Amino acid sequence: MRRLWLLAALGAGVAGCASDEVKLTQDHSYVVEWIGERPLMDYAHLTVTLGADGRAYGNGGCNHWFAQYTLEGDKLSFGKIGSTRKMCPEALMEQEHRFFEALERVQRWDISPIEQTRFWPAEGKPLRLWLEQG
Repeated sequence: MRRLWLLAALGAGVAGCASDEVKLTQDHSYVVEWIGERPLMDYAHLTVTLGADGRAYGNGGCNHWFAQYTLEGDKLSFGKIGSTRKMCPEALMEQEHRFFEALERVQRWDISPIEQTRFWPAEGKPLRLWLEQG
């Protein structure tokens, strides 16, 4: 009987660990800090929100953007990015273009050792994001 209780307790502990899986937070905004190898310009504010309905949206630094996304475990991908068409300074427009291209290349995500969310392309450096506080 004692052995049976010990096995039940071990089984509950193992099941508890499996459910502690890290997940992306939906319907909360992430603030982009880096696009690949480059940090953002000081005055830029880029965001990503993953809606529970499969639609992603945010601010590209100049324009608002939107796209469909697919999330399955650590696999993450974005469809074609659409956006508003406001014009901004050339450097900001170039950064926004790099951001949209980087989003369309994302294939997976993870959490770094410093608890930063990363969106990874097939090759190269990731987009690095923080969950927006507030």
